[in-house]
Order: sequence, then C-alpha cells, then structure tokens
Amino acid sequence: MWQLQEAKSKFSRVVDLARNTPQVISKHGVAAVVVISVEEYQRLTTPKRSLYDVLSSAPKVSLDVNRQADTVRPCEL
Repeated sequence: MWQLQEAKSKFSRVVDLARNTPQVISKHGVAAVVVISVEEYQRLTTPKRSLYDVLSSAPKVSLDVNRQADTVRPCEL
C-alpha cells in the first residue's frame, strides 16, 4: 500500500507496478484508490453478455393480467 504523498512522488513507479498488480493508495491511513492496468480495467468493465442476450434467454412466461370488471375496492372519502 502506498501513502498518497509517496505515490505522488513516485507515480511512474506506481504505474509500472500497476501493470502487473493492482496498487492501493491510501490517504490519511485509509485505502482510498486502486491503480490497475488498462487490461484489468477492460476485463472488469466489459459486459460478459449484452442486455439483449440476457433478456432473450430468459424463460418465456405468460401472465394473466385480466381483471374482473365487477370488482370494486372500498374507499373512504
């Protein structure tokens, strides 16, 4: 874990190390950010499947949405 001040002064080193291993930077002794390689970032942010693929592979269900016309709910005015 890098202290913020040290990470700022050795930023090039932080970047070099982050290409292989995520680098944690702390501020006031508390982990604040992580520097990762662009490849790791892309792996983490690239969707595995598109929303269309997920929805189209969902089981087909039919819902009975018909309501009885004569049903009235009581309400106080």
